[in-house]
Amino acid sequence: MKDHRMMSQSEPGFWKNKPGYKPMLFVLAAVVFTVLVVLPPPQSMIDMVTKISPPGYKLDKGCNTIVETVNKKLNPKAFEEFKEGKTAASEKNEHSLLDAQDVAKMAKVMIGILLLAAFLWGTEALPLGATDILVGVMIYLFAILPINDISRAYMKDAVFFIFGILAVAVGVAKTGLDKRIGLILLSRIKSAKGFAFIFFPMLAIAAGFLSEHALVALLIPVLMGVYKTTCKMHGVKKDRALAIFLLLGVCFAANHGGPGSPAAGGRNAIMVGYLMEYGMPITFLQWMKYGLPFVPFMAVVIGAYMYIRFRPKFKVPDVNPSEVVKAEVANMPKFGGKEASMAVILVLLIIGWIVLGEEAGLGGPTLYAVAAMFICRIVEWEDIQMGVAFDVVGLYAAACAMGVGLKFTGGALWLAQTFVGFLPDFMTRGDGLVMGVSLLTGIMTNFMSDGATVAALGPIVLPMATLANVSVWKVGLVTAFSSSFANFLVVGTPNNAIAFGMGRDPETGERLLDVMDFVKYGLPVTILAWLVLWGWAVFGYWKFLAW
Repeated sequence: MKDHRMMSQSEPGFWKNKPGYKPMLFVLAAVVFTVLVVLPPPQSMIDMVTKISPPGYKLDKGCNTIVETVNKKLNPKAFEEFKEGKTAASEKNEHSLLDAQDVAKMAKVMIGILLLAAFLWGTEALPLGATDILVGVMIYLFAILPINDISRAYMKDAVFFIFGILAVAVGVAKTGLDKRIGLILLSRIKSAKGFAFIFFPMLAIAAGFLSEHALVALLIPVLMGVYKTTCKMHGVKKDRALAIFLLLGVCFAANHGGPGSPAAGGRNAIMVGYLMEYGMPITFLQWMKYGLPFVPFMAVVIGAYMYIRFRPKFKVPDVNPSEVVKAEVANMPKFGGKEASMAVILVLLIIGWIVLGEEAGLGGPTLYAVAAMFICRIVEWEDIQMGVAFDVVGLYAAACAMGVGLKFTGGALWLAQTFVGFLPDFMTRGDGLVMGVSLLTGIMTNFMSDGATVAALGPIVLPMATLANVSVWKVGLVTAFSSSFANFLVVGTPNNAIAFGMGRDPETGERLLDVMDFVKYGLPVTILAWLVLWGWAVFGYWKFLAW
């Protein structure tokens, strides 16, 4: 009995919270999710899935409603027979086909999965990797997508890109190339103030024309080297304020480079296509005229926010990347060997992103680079296992899968329509509509990919502009711009996932960011982004531009 009591005291209880395991929160989430599943879908959702050609939803060929599109995917044989009007099998098929209530329930469940995953990721009631898997399990359990489609949903180009760039970062760090890159990029930045007011705006402008994800992925290993060396120089074991300043500062600055030009990302290309279809095409230079002035101004605001909030909390006196990087490079061996091979691979990778972007995406060239690292014996598989945060890769994969499920079931469209319905009257006309659309887009882009958000909202908000007698360009651009405001959830954009996954102490491997850091520090940045968009752009210089 005594041994049994001692064992019970030494082992943590089943209900005891610990990192990655918080059973009370998990039970609470499970109860709320169960209630949501049991409740009937709202009438607005049923009406939406039965509406003929609903704007904002891409129907499958030969389909007129969301119900028909879902049935064609999940019950192709029965749907085909039903459409052909085969009387012999009609009674049987009527029972196998889903009705409006069933499809609306699937959309409701998909929204519930989104909320459940966001809660579990935010609280870490389960390990991140466990939640990543749970998303796929739930989509399969509720028969929202066939198993092969779930697999494809997890294996999007962005997922391969995140895995590949994390692996490339391992090779860059192992060869010491990151320190040489740092000398070039940071040699003139000599303080935290320089970071905030010079480096962040330069990065944001660059992100308007180059891949923001690639820029973040290349910079973070360098910044982690600066972070660690700075701590050592001042005898500090860990300075979390400095780490957050560097990691989230770079992440937020890159996020808001999106409005700079149509080349900034797929979301902008989608909006360019919508405007063309709407008979209001916009040129590259016209987009820059409306969007580029926003970028450096917003980056300075971000720099000021990060500097004011974190500089007083630094444990180190200041951070001087110029001094740190130069001192590090001075002790490095002569450039050549595997480091030179890694540099060639990196240059070819950047060229591949630029030249092959349309055909191969970002993931294809990145995987080529990973294969090249193995062929050149720069890394071994053990290095990849140790250096790549696979739970973060899975996190973004699960987010992609949820995006596919939300789009397919109509859940994303219903969320968009519901948000629009909640807008007050003054936000449905004039510049108020522009403000309302930016709020709607900025919120949704944190839960879905920016491209999916613009794809879902474009067909809804552009007709609203015509009805409200507002420039279609103005509404279209504000939608695309606000889709860059994905700051307060890790899954909002690959930038956040990359910063979260790569933001580790170079020596101990300790993660320097947690999921709630994005909520705590990213939500104020998103609010600032809305205020700057309205005050500097919509009610500022846009007033002096022709529409």
